[in-house]
Amino acid sequence: MYLNENNKKIVVKVGTSTITHPTGALNLRRIESLARILSDIKNGGRQVVLVSSGAVAAGISRLSLDHRPRTPEEKQALAAVGQSELMNIYSRFFSAFGHCVGQVLMTRDVVDYTIRRAATENTFSQLLSLGCIPIVNENDSVSSEEIKEEDNYGANDTLSAYVAILAGADLLINLSDINGLYDSDPHTNKNAHLISRVDNIDDRIMELAGGAGTERGTGGMLTKLRAARLATAAGIPMCIVNGKDPEILYDIMDGGEPGTFFSAKTN
Repeated sequence: MYLNENNKKIVVKVGTSTITHPTGALNLRRIESLARILSDIKNGGRQVVLVSSGAVAAGISRLSLDHRPRTPEEKQALAAVGQSELMNIYSRFFSAFGHCVGQVLMTRDVVDYTIRRAATENTFSQLLSLGCIPIVNENDSVSSEEIKEEDNYGANDTLSAYVAILAGADLLINLSDINGLYDSDPHTNKNAHLISRVDNIDDRIMELAGGAGTERGTGGMLTKLRAARLATAAGIPMCIVNGKDPEILYDIMDGGEPGTFFSAKTN
C-alpha cells in the first residue's frame, strides 16, 4: 500500500506525452479526466498538488505550427503562449468539478536561495489551506533549464521532486507513458519485467534508465530516477505509473500498488 489514512498530501506529476495526442495537440479528454479524478481525490479529504508539463506543446498547438521549434528562444516564446492556454484549460475543467486552481511557476533559484524557498513553501501552504489546487510548471519563458534539456533540474520530473519536498508531500506520483521501471527496455525486449519496488536507487538501478522519452516530452526514465532519488532521500516515497488512464490514481488511493514504487529513506 503506497498510502495510508494518515497520508493526506500528494503531488501528481504529468508529462507532456501524457496530456497530448501523437499529433502534439492537447488531449482534452485525458486532461478533463485528470481534473475530475484529482477533484474527487480532494473531495475525499486529501490535498493535491499537480505538476504539469505541456506549455511548449500547448503553444505549438495554439499557434497551429506544423513543426517543433529548434531554438531556445522560439521554445520560450511558445511556452509563454502555451502556459496561459494550459492554465485556462485546467481552470475550466477544475472549476466544472467545483475546485479552484492556483498557478505556481518556478525557476531554479527557488531551490537554491533560502528566502525564495521559504516564500514558495509558504505559497504552497497558503494555497492548500485555502482549498486551492496548486498547478506547477517551470517558468520556461524566463528559464531555459528544461528547454535546453541539459540540467538535472530541467525536466519537470525533477521539478516534481522539489515540489514534493517544498509542499511536504506524503507521496509523489509520476504519471508517465510507461508502466514503470523495467529490468530492460520493454520497447525492444518483449520479455522485459516490471520492477515493482525499489528500496535503494544505486548505480545498477540508474543503469536501467533509457533515453529521453518521446519527441513531445523532455523527460525519460533517467530524470524520473533522479527525481525518485531526490524525493526518497527527503523521506518522500514516489511511484511511477502509466498515466494513459488517469483512473489509475483511484487504484493508488484504494490501496493498489501499480507501477514501480520507490520507498522513502528513513533515518
